[in-house]
Amino acid sequence: MKILTFDIEEWFHILDNSSTKTEREWARFSPRIEENMERILELLEQKKQRATFFCLGWVAEKYPGVVRKVAEQGYEIGCHSHMHQLVYEQTPEQFRTDLRKALRAIEDAIGKKVISYRAPGFSVTRECPWFFEILAEEGIEVDSSIFPAARTHGGFPDFGATTPATVQTPSGIIKELPINIRSVFGNPLIFSGGGYFRILPLTLLRHWFNDTAYVMTYFHPRDFDPGQPVIKDLSLVRKFKSYVGLHSALAKLDVILDDHDYLDLQTAVASIDWEKSPTISISGT
Repeated sequence: MKILTFDIEEWFHILDNSSTKTEREWARFSPRIEENMERILELLEQKKQRATFFCLGWVAEKYPGVVRKVAEQGYEIGCHSHMHQLVYEQTPEQFRTDLRKALRAIEDAIGKKVISYRAPGFSVTRECPWFFEILAEEGIEVDSSIFPAARTHGGFPDFGATTPATVQTPSGIIKELPINIRSVFGNPLIFSGGGYFRILPLTLLRHWFNDTAYVMTYFHPRDFDPGQPVIKDLSLVRKFKSYVGLHSALAKLDVILDDHDYLDLQTAVASIDWEKSPTISISGT
């Protein structure tokens, strides 16, 4: 099962960086979302592939036409929060408020209910036991926020599943489709999106995509935009992670899309035998 997803956010929505943290800082940067989304939509139309787009509520408010066009072309729209803030830095009340605002903005733009979610930076950790319960209470049915390995933004290596699982909460069940991992010399490695995809060579990517039964991709418009400005105050490591491989990423995706038929999130959910999937019990609002 290969699932194709994109996170609709601007090129300056870089986490854990003071100069790109809030809307006040974002106002200093020129938008690139429209041209970057056109690049992705043109490729998907050419390849005849399904995809899910997790959208920021902020983007839906500022550029409703961009989100509406994606929906009108038949792609599933999910929620990627409103203000692109790390989950583990929020209180449950702050998270709920942000989620409600995002859902309202996205649903106003596309005219239909949103039932899937992805957290910014996959920033759900074991310190956020309230996360899934709030999703269930607010009408979310499917989530793809779990990064089952350690990472800069926390990660959840002891989540209990690295393939689709049902999460039981006092308020209902969430169907979780985590990011896939691959073991290399005993260490978990991610390869199916973001900087990992941009850094790794195409030959290795094709081998791992072919050899991995469950693949959850996660791309961003900025991953395919070599002309974007460089945020100057990033550390050398962050600059490398943010800008390496931008010139070759679209060509890689072009090839990867030819190798498989991809599913959007809801089609994937419908094809999974959930009774045979792991069950995770989480509570704690």
